[in-house]
Amino acid sequence: MGTKKIVLALDGMGGDHAPDVIVNGADIARERYPGTSFLLFGDEARLKALVDKRKGLAQVLEIVPSEDAVLAGDKPSFALRRRRKSSMWMAVEAAAQGRADTIVSAGNTGALLAISMFAMRMLEGVDRPALASFLPTSRGESIMLDLGANLECDASNLTQFAVMGSVFAQILLGLDKPRVGLLNVGSEELKGHEELRQAAALLRREGSPVSFHGFVEGNDIGAGVADVVVTDGFTGNVALKAIEGTAKLYTQFVRDAFRTSTFAKLGYLFASGAWSKLRVRVDPRRYNGGVFLGLDGVCVKSHGGTDALGFAYAIGVAVDLVRYEYKSKLVEGLARLHEITSATETPAASLQATGGTA
Repeated sequence: MGTKKIVLALDGMGGDHAPDVIVNGADIARERYPGTSFLLFGDEARLKALVDKRKGLAQVLEIVPSEDAVLAGDKPSFALRRRRKSSMWMAVEAAAQGRADTIVSAGNTGALLAISMFAMRMLEGVDRPALASFLPTSRGESIMLDLGANLECDASNLTQFAVMGSVFAQILLGLDKPRVGLLNVGSEELKGHEELRQAAALLRREGSPVSFHGFVEGNDIGAGVADVVVTDGFTGNVALKAIEGTAKLYTQFVRDAFRTSTFAKLGYLFASGAWSKLRVRVDPRRYNGGVFLGLDGVCVKSHGGTDALGFAYAIGVAVDLVRYEYKSKLVEGLARLHEITSATETPAASLQATGGTA
């Protein structure tokens, strides 16, 4: 398993700083992950000029020309219909058809989701994909999903997300039994809307494929109370943006405080080693690489504004998901979820489904 040769399809024209960041990120990743190779889709002339500047990269990378690119302002429906010759479409298609093991793109999120759902389809037992990513916590790292792919979710969606997030955490965080929590307005069992309570009841059942912690609140996210935080895409996206905004605000406050006087500047110099460690700990590039979980394939979404190091981290997420067989483990978890879901069907519901009478 550790020596598996992995081929990654890269959308060479997706992202704010493409194609430079994509090529440079691939160059960093090839040194970190020996045995990987790349299919790089995009403008052949621009890509070749960049690849040739990186010694040794051409030996593990094949440029596949594409005549079009998905733009940041493209609506998903437009990209799906009119961007069939784009670098994103062709890269996703390569992964869907088995010519690559995974696809990584820093391009338009909505377009990538729509194209991936069309080309890869969904795994059996999954109704909707969920966007998952990492967050730093006081205990290490956690996984949060959904971060915006589904604005509204029912109990079935949430339980599927719980299974997907748990398997994701097992592979990316190395946890045997990740603690899964449902994001709610309180930890009490009676709090929250009906879909949340139904999902919680199902995840608590004997034989559940996840280690269910219970409900968690917003302030529990950073505390690392749960290894996996599950919510609908509307709430998840709002929570994520709030966390990111607070982090930027805090950073600005710290910078401003150390500029107030000469003594403050001297204090910063004395504490420079500690601040360097903090910057590394909260560096957003280390947490780059959101994943559309639930697809019949591995699709990783890099932040569009990241640099080469951040894109290399996104590639690393894709490599780990393939190397440690995320898809097969998820299929097992979904099968177990289906078993306990089927067991919750009442006799009355069974009769109604078959047209019988009590």
